[in-house]
Amino acid sequence: MKLFLPSARATNVLLIVGFCALGYALYLRYLGIEQSAVGLACGAGLNTWLCFSRTIATVLFQNSVFGIAALVIAALNLLRPTLVLFAAALAIACVGVVLYNVVLSSLAIGLLILSLARREPEPA
Repeated sequence: MKLFLPSARATNVLLIVGFCALGYALYLRYLGIEQSAVGLACGAGLNTWLCFSRTIATVLFQNSVFGIAALVIAALNLLRPTLVLFAAALAIACVGVVLYNVVLSSLAIGLLILSLARREPEPA
């Protein structure tokens, strides 16, 4: 019985995915959402990529989309573990933790940790 454990190369890719998602979420939160000057400029009609990202992120975290998506993908990964689902759930959960969807995103991270104790799926 072989457990679902990523190889060394896959672990490096997962680290890159997690750190990139975490870095962009931190950038968006502290330099885009919480800056009052950016909020005033975007509210006045500034049409930039940062204002567009700020608007989309605000709508998504107000409706808990990051947390729900991370939880659903992590649950799917728990049922049938794959690296693609693991990477997607990890990225969305990292963004959700930083962008105010802490409860559902941290539950998704817990499910991701549990998925490492699952058996590797049988080849079809």
